[in-house]
Amino acid sequence: MAKAGQLGLEAITDALGKAETEGKGPPPVERWNPPFCGDLDMRIAADGTWFYLKTPIGRPALVKLFSSILKREGDKYFLVTPVEKCGIQVDDAPFLAVELNVEQTTSGRLLKFRTNVDDWVPCGPSHALRFEPEAGTGGLKPYLHVRRGLWAKVTRALFFDLVEFGEEREVAGRAMFGVTSMGEFFPMAPAEQVREFA
Repeated sequence: MAKAGQLGLEAITDALGKAETEGKGPPPVERWNPPFCGDLDMRIAADGTWFYLKTPIGRPALVKLFSSILKREGDKYFLVTPVEKCGIQVDDAPFLAVELNVEQTTSGRLLKFRTNVDDWVPCGPSHALRFEPEAGTGGLKPYLHVRRGLWAKVTRALFFDLVEFGEEREVAGRAMFGVTSMGEFFPMAPAEQVREFA
């Protein structure tokens, strides 16, 4: 399996090298459905570090290239080219949101996040925020939709920034605390829970 995985990684790297020289934007992986070639010994850790053969991938450009052909099917993740598909492991979310820019537009506040692979994502109807309960702490884990069912975990520091921009609104008859971007309200938690910690 390791040998097949290594060959798969070489083929993927070669395909990425060709795609990089073409410079035609992000690959349309959602349209590719090649045969499954097995699992690679590749993992994206919860802190956003990519590992291959249990060793961190130290080249940011290579991580960025791999991230451009990442595809999610159900709960599984794959690196996909037009000719092959290899499974990888993702511990939490494949990306991290590491920087936040706030802009005022004619339609209100716009929150723009930079991921750990240097994609800028404008939060709004097409790129939603969601907030999941954090096991064992009672806190929340925020995530931003990046593309094609792939999410970025928002870092703790940026989460505190989001709380600063928070407001209360009624959602389905209940007062909720959340944040707004591009006119879309993203509820974090019931307002009474937030007031308890204020």
